[in-house]
Amino acid sequence: MKKDPIWTKSFISLFCTNFSVFVVFYGLVSTLPLYAKDVLSRTDEEAGLLMTIFLLSAIIVRPFTGKILDVVGKRKMLWLSLFFYLICTILYYFIEPFTGLLILRFVQGVWFSIATTASGSLAADNVPVKRRGAGLGYYTMSTNLAVVLGPFIALFIVQSFSFDVLFIVMSVLMVIGVFTSLSIPAGEILVNNEVKTRLALGDLFEKSALPVAFLGSLIAFSYASVLSYLSIFAQQKNLLAFASTFFFVFAAVMLLTRPYTGKVFDEKGPHYIIIPGMLLFIIGLILLAFMDSAVLFLVAAAFIGLGYGALVPCLQTLAVQSTKHERSGYATATFFTLFDTGLAIGSYVLGVIAIHYGYQNVYLTSAALVFLVFLGYLLIKWNQKRKEVMLSR
Repeated sequence: MKKDPIWTKSFISLFCTNFSVFVVFYGLVSTLPLYAKDVLSRTDEEAGLLMTIFLLSAIIVRPFTGKILDVVGKRKMLWLSLFFYLICTILYYFIEPFTGLLILRFVQGVWFSIATTASGSLAADNVPVKRRGAGLGYYTMSTNLAVVLGPFIALFIVQSFSFDVLFIVMSVLMVIGVFTSLSIPAGEILVNNEVKTRLALGDLFEKSALPVAFLGSLIAFSYASVLSYLSIFAQQKNLLAFASTFFFVFAAVMLLTRPYTGKVFDEKGPHYIIIPGMLLFIIGLILLAFMDSAVLFLVAAAFIGLGYGALVPCLQTLAVQSTKHERSGYATATFFTLFDTGLAIGSYVLGVIAIHYGYQNVYLTSAALVFLVFLGYLLIKWNQKRKEVMLSR
């Protein structure tokens, strides 16, 4: 039988829009710590605060995003949030005081949370239900591409030109993202107006998605070590010139393996992705902690890309599949609320560890956490299998 297509016009539009949002996100995340330290003369902990404050606003807003999307509409809120996200990106060029920068990061985090939730929910609505694992895996490739191109473009501009040029280029890329969103269809299910205006606990969190979202938050905590402090750690090791190459390798392995992992998820189940994904992520973090050369630096990038790149779309798909189709917005919001929480807490806590114990221990701590999650996951699966055996007797 012919499979329902994934790469429709609406899916491609969502892919390009999400790509633009995350290029700006990752580009700024990888360079703002350097901006805070080198230009604003701030500490490592304050540099990490730029990431934490951004995610804090996203965490505050995310629980309400599902309800907002229902009331206003997913497509309308996507357009609105993209517009204000663009305005915030432009303002980086004009704001220099650190306090003003923190306020800007907080405001932009609000629109980032709404834009990514709306885009992710629309993607879940527009891909075929039976191919959701592969579809959302392909959609996540837009983020994977941004992982490499965002830092690559940003670090190249900072090293070759200036931060002012960086803020201009990021703004132009976001303008492109706003225009690509204009062709995105609604792809949403209309609900009764009386239900839409009522706010309940279920409108803040999708209960069925919470276990998977909690697992995602722990993975995000560890990933914060790469997202927030890689450029500083590479600078200490005299490998900053290879930081952009790190993200290139990181994303390349994710893109090469994405079709395979999505197919395995749909045909065999999530466990065939989650277990090896955690092991590869652990190995990559340990290699990063002990890197002493460009070769080891890039090998670590490959392992982290394979592991983390397999885990996140798998967990996001599980969160969406845990509930009804019309609740996809709530499940997406719940997953990213906890995911962002893990990133925010990880950025701050790991920054404190970096100050007192060094960056090597930051990555060893991250690897240890993923290993504990791995053991917990195996224990849960073992208990489930044991109960199934007992019930079958």
